Amino acid sequence: MHKIDAAICKLEKLFTATLLAVISSLVFVAAVMRKFGYPLNWAQDISLLCFAWLTFIGADYLMRTDKLIVIDLLYNYFPGKVKKALNILFGLGMSFFLIVLIWYGFPLVMQSWNRVFNTLKLSYAWCTLCVPVGSILMLSTVIKKMIHDIKTPANIERASQ
Repeated sequence: MHKIDAAICKLEKLFTATLLAVISSLVFVAAVMRKFGYPLNWAQDISLLCFAWLTFIGADYLMRTDKLIVIDLLYNYFPGKVKKALNILFGLGMSFFLIVLIWYGFPLVMQSWNRVFNTLKLSYAWCTLCVPVGSILMLSTVIKKMIHDIKTPANIERASQ
């Protein structure tokens, strides 16, 4: 199972890095072309599509590698048992939220199937599909981390997995 997680993490890192490069390049080229009077109207739609996927897949990558922004001003002062309980409580809250995103995400994909991007002959469903797909990936990460927190003694800090 650890090899599968490592492979998913590597794939997500490559995917998000590629999307970020595509977005940056497209926005730059589109701005230059617009300056010379040749706007690339389709670049905005492709950038939007890439940004949506970058947001959700990137969020899972950051969760897997424990690189999300953390506000731990008070958290660091709590004893191990309280930290463990908070980790599990926050994991349950995030799980609930992600289940809601998955539950409503798939109907959103189906509703947007006939809608197309303004400049592309591509269904908008490909953009909204990032919500349930990314949420499923994040839910699996949260569950894995909660299981790890439950199994680990309270005095041992969670390390990147």
